[in-house]
Amino acid sequence: MDRAGRDEQTDARTKGSPGGVIERHSIDVVPDGERHGRAFSQFTLWLGANLQITAIVTGALAVVFGGDVVWSLVGLVAGNLLGGAVMALHSAQGPRLGLPQMIQSRAQFGVRGAAVPLFLVILMYIGFFASGSVLAGQATARLTHTGDTTGIIAFAVLTAVVAAVGYRVIHVVGRVASVVCALAFVFLGIRLLDRVDLGALLGDAHFSLPMFLLTMSLSASWQLAFGPYVADYSRYLPRTTSARATFWWTLSGSALGSQWSMTFGVLVAASAGERFFDDQVGYVVSLGGAGLAASLLYFVIALGKLTINVLNTYGGFISMVTGISGFRGRRTLSPRGRAAYIAVIMVTGTAMALLGKGSFLVSFKDFLLFLLTFFTPWSAINLVDYYLISRERYDIPALFDPHGRYGAWRADALIVYTVGVLAQLPFLATSFYAGPLVAPLGGADVSWIVGLAVPATLYRLLARSGRSANGTDAGMEFAATSGEVAACSTPVDR
Repeated sequence: MDRAGRDEQTDARTKGSPGGVIERHSIDVVPDGERHGRAFSQFTLWLGANLQITAIVTGALAVVFGGDVVWSLVGLVAGNLLGGAVMALHSAQGPRLGLPQMIQSRAQFGVRGAAVPLFLVILMYIGFFASGSVLAGQATARLTHTGDTTGIIAFAVLTAVVAAVGYRVIHVVGRVASVVCALAFVFLGIRLLDRVDLGALLGDAHFSLPMFLLTMSLSASWQLAFGPYVADYSRYLPRTTSARATFWWTLSGSALGSQWSMTFGVLVAASAGERFFDDQVGYVVSLGGAGLAASLLYFVIALGKLTINVLNTYGGFISMVTGISGFRGRRTLSPRGRAAYIAVIMVTGTAMALLGKGSFLVSFKDFLLFLLTFFTPWSAINLVDYYLISRERYDIPALFDPHGRYGAWRADALIVYTVGVLAQLPFLATSFYAGPLVAPLGGADVSWIVGLAVPATLYRLLARSGRSANGTDAGMEFAATSGEVAACSTPVDR
């Protein structure tokens, strides 16, 4: 290697060093020398990301659409655990590969074919950014004594700044939010229990399979929607980090935080009714009192939303870079380019928030169920390929080469993905579309179960038919080392 090349590598290592505050990596591999942290960081990040107002609203939707308290809580637990387990399996990929989540999809869909799920993922990030900004904007406006529009815009700008700084600050915000929001939720929980007759709420239990499955879908979709970016926040962990530890800390933080918030939402919706539905943020804050207490709670709500909206913005930026680089071939990004991508996410999400703030509850429920249709097939394909076919080993240089091992377009994976999406339509139930099999099932929505099972089975069958899902001989194994990849021809026992 010539001196210029060595100087460039040295400069890159310096810029991306663990001691730096502003992140320099984007879709490139994080070298071993720059890895840092412990698996426990995943617990604090995902706990803080889920102790927030939108998760409360998600839990409340179970009651809004007809569920009782007892079976809504049971359904939410089941969905959080099942969806959270799938999400945590994606998280465990981060330390092993040192790559963002969606770039791994190139191993299944091709370097350019991955743009298909990426496009839908970007829509997800923008949608979550918008829905979160509606509620966070209300809190910010009341904290600063301005209007909702000003609050939404101010919150969006703050989100973009934190996302631009990057990984290290994101985890700091998560740690702070996990402590501050947990304390606030304990306080609010005590205040809520002083106002409601818990015995009466728990005594009114009437099981309905359609409602139970809808409730499961709400919480499962909440968790599954983290799948396309969860490894983005574990990829800096040392390669020696236990995959099991990463899995359990991620699952426990995300499931505990979301169930805590959603339980609060169920109890609030069941006891407050229209008072909560008319003003979600205002009612939650009113439980804590007025004056200084109210100001602190508005701050807590904004902080909780800041954590998750930063994740959405950062994930959107990474996904946009991944999609475009598949065609342009670039791995690195300048600070100016990084800011430009983040600005696109911020401006688009803010515009959606301002346009859709009047019909938030119904729109958000349909948005959650809509997400399931497109992300469960992707999740099934990615996990089957990574854990069962590739056995946690990818040819990382080939992920950036459309003429390499994985090719530009993987037609078989794209067909399986399409079949997985279409297979869900007969079982899908939203306000704008209900599949023909929804009524025979009593109105139950089981589309997400079909969306996991069908593509996982088809994709695995393709591998067993004699051709691996990444289009190469199934006996060839690739291992990641220090930001590069060494190929070895050790046969893998299938």
